[in-house]
Amino acid sequence: MSALLGQPVLVLNRLWQAVNICSTRRALTLLFQGHAQVVFSPEEGAFETLNFNEWRDLSQKEPHPESIHTVSFKIRVPRVIMLLVFDRFPKKEVRFTRHNIFERDKNTCQYCGKTFDRSELNLDHVIPRDRGGPTNWENIVCSCITCNSKKGNRIPKAAGMRLIRKPKRPKWRPFVQIKLGFAYPDSWKHFIDLAYWNVELGKDPD
Repeated sequence: MSALLGQPVLVLNRLWQAVNICSTRRALTLLFQGHAQVVFSPEEGAFETLNFNEWRDLSQKEPHPESIHTVSFKIRVPRVIMLLVFDRFPKKEVRFTRHNIFERDKNTCQYCGKTFDRSELNLDHVIPRDRGGPTNWENIVCSCITCNSKKGNRIPKAAGMRLIRKPKRPKWRPFVQIKLGFAYPDSWKHFIDLAYWNVELGKDPD
């Protein structure tokens, strides 16, 4: 039982964003205290949240090998929980990542104003790198392939283009990256398979 109580559980905030990893013991405590709910997937691609009593009832109806035995009942080891309060979160500066740039610009080309799928957008240096343009919040914007090609290696004015809004550092905190050094459960994949979008941009993006 001690081994099960030490298993890792993924912690989400109320926006369904991964913010931490805790032990099963801690997860069950949060669940019992009413500070969290279990995120359960009854079928592929579907999710629901269950409070302590609902999770205990499900554990009785659908027994699982990885269950904690108490004096009066068995309860399954939760894999993902969602916190119901925000005051436990540390304050962090918004990380300069691809995901957060697309979030700030709302998947919209900052030159033509059209919204695209992220696969059809680039990250553009407003002032080109070879002209001293930095890689930071104030000089990186989303641009569609057409506008990116039209602008080329020029400043917008020289290309006869203008930004729909001036880029700046956002004030919200949309995501806290979790660095995993172990093989995680399949049930985590939906929530943390965003690594590409949440890697700190330590070097200039293409």
